[in-house]
Amino acid sequence: MKIIRSDVLGFCMGVCRAVDCVQKAVDENEKSGRTAKLFTMGPLIHNPGVLKKMGEQGVGILKDEALDNLEAGSVVVIRAHGVPPAIYEKLKQKKAVIKDSTCPRVKVSQRRAEEYSKKGYKVILAGDGGHGEVLGIAGFAGKNFLLVKNKEEAENLFSKDIKEGRPMPEKAILLAQTTFSPAEFTAIAEILKNKIPWIEVFNTICSATQERQDALTKLCSKVDGVLVVGGKNSANTQRLFLKAKKLCAHVALVENPEEIPEDFYSLETVGITAGASTPDEMIDAVEDRLCEGTS
Repeated sequence: MKIIRSDVLGFCMGVCRAVDCVQKAVDENEKSGRTAKLFTMGPLIHNPGVLKKMGEQGVGILKDEALDNLEAGSVVVIRAHGVPPAIYEKLKQKKAVIKDSTCPRVKVSQRRAEEYSKKGYKVILAGDGGHGEVLGIAGFAGKNFLLVKNKEEAENLFSKDIKEGRPMPEKAILLAQTTFSPAEFTAIAEILKNKIPWIEVFNTICSATQERQDALTKLCSKVDGVLVVGGKNSANTQRLFLKAKKLCAHVALVENPEEIPEDFYSLETVGITAGASTPDEMIDAVEDRLCEGTS
């Protein structure tokens, strides 16, 4: 069997920063002899293996509803997805030590959402409902926030206002979740520009997202099957999986080597790609298992 890795795969810059931030907090605790409790504000990244390892190091996952019981002096790492302003305020009230590892690209969207909302703009975000990044940006935009999950929702946006003769928003901007589908964002932008010609469009999709998708297209042209390695609840990993299924006959999404389907071991050429929250050691483990299974 020949195994080909995608040119772009694994941890992105934002995830690397977040994981490093947690590890530094763990190391600081150990070196200083402090007994401060360590938490991440929600799951740091969408990868079960990484979260399990952090749990073994004593890092807990803090949920919003548990903030009232947080002990003063606890160390809380803000994940790459970011959090709404209300969470920062609550952490300060509880006298937590805040380590902010929000991705710089997400920070830009948060600031832009806040700035434009204060100027009276409708802040429209192309993103996934319930995603951590979306919730954070929504918090910064406040009452002027609108979420559009796909082009169908974009088509229906403001339809009731138009039908009932109400004016369209005088000012509006369009942003994107950093891991959103580039093709879907382009379609949404075109629809909204037709509805609101004066809308200001900011393509805030991370360049790594597009590069990962482009590299996958190239990979699929060379292989008989593709393994997408990553957490099943990871938005960008799911998008890689869906795109691969359109381009290749044999595709599987696996979180670990044990999940590799048996039929992959009989393929001549297998490609490997991985989501932005997948560590190198898991990619290596999947490749090693493929090699062992065909030796």
